[in-house]
Amino acid sequence: MGPPMSRDQIDGFVSLIWDNVEVSGYTTFMLAYFSESGLQGGVYYFLTHSLEETMRCYAELQQELLNRYGPTQVFDRITRELRPYASTWNLPGGFVRLRVNTRQGDPVTLWYSSPKLTMHVLGERQN
Repeated sequence: MGPPMSRDQIDGFVSLIWDNVEVSGYTTFMLAYFSESGLQGGVYYFLTHSLEETMRCYAELQQELLNRYGPTQVFDRITRELRPYASTWNLPGGFVRLRVNTRQGDPVTLWYSSPKLTMHVLGERQN
């Protein structure tokens, strides 16, 4: 990945940003959060160029995550109404969320958050 293009420190977390990171065949913009105890979370923003590519990206990533983490609650409204589309896996070490909102033009995002980062950002624990 090379050196990050940006580094910032806030409230005991260091955030690093990289661009042009390849994930599952797609170019992404990546943000990672670290504390003294290591990686606490991060997010990939997938760069796609059409609605079809965005939906293909989401479907391919969702299948990869289903294969790795098992079934999850799926909101299957995207093809009918183009509402936000999200899948979340609650894991012992935090949560993983895959999301897209084609109505607002938001990119496919893949987020990991440890319990420590979730508590800091949201002020709540994830079960």
